Amino acid sequence: MSTGQESQPEKRPEPSGVDLARVALRAAREQARARGDATRQRKQARRGGLRSGARADGRDPMALGAAINRLITERGWEAPAAVGGVMGRWPQIVGADVAKHCVPERYDEDERVLVVRCDSTAWATNLRLLAPTLVARLNEDLGHGRVRVIKVLGPGGPARRYGPLRAPGSTGPGDTYG
Repeated sequence: MSTGQESQPEKRPEPSGVDLARVALRAAREQARARGDATRQRKQARRGGLRSGARADGRDPMALGAAINRLITERGWEAPAAVGGVMGRWPQIVGADVAKHCVPERYDEDERVLVVRCDSTAWATNLRLLAPTLVARLNEDLGHGRVRVIKVLGPGGPARRYGPLRAPGSTGPGDTYG
């Protein structure tokens, strides 16, 4: 049965040049936006995450103390910094009398040895007797095992003078200095 009107699919007109240009422009914009988003995400990941203007992030200025603490932690300088603090607080740790006569010179982190110089052999002997107690006190302050030994040095001798009245190889009055 044919009624004379058969259903024909609706024909859409072929897109013209202007319509094709609009479709191409829209597709190009979407591709550019997608590339821009991907590039921005890579940059943000490199910088350490997304940024927002109102919230604190890693780019904000920080206090000097916080910056130094962060640097010490990142570089692994906790032990040398702690020992440096001990050298600054030496009189409080050992007492005023000992601090007048004995001064910490250096700390060897690998050997865990604190080198202390005394101004006389009597004070050097006294500090050698106090060394075990002092090591325990320092380890309480710094953390267990930071100082293993205290090496006590006596006073340095006078500068060596070479001249016509000096015997070659002579060490001078070595029993007085050392």
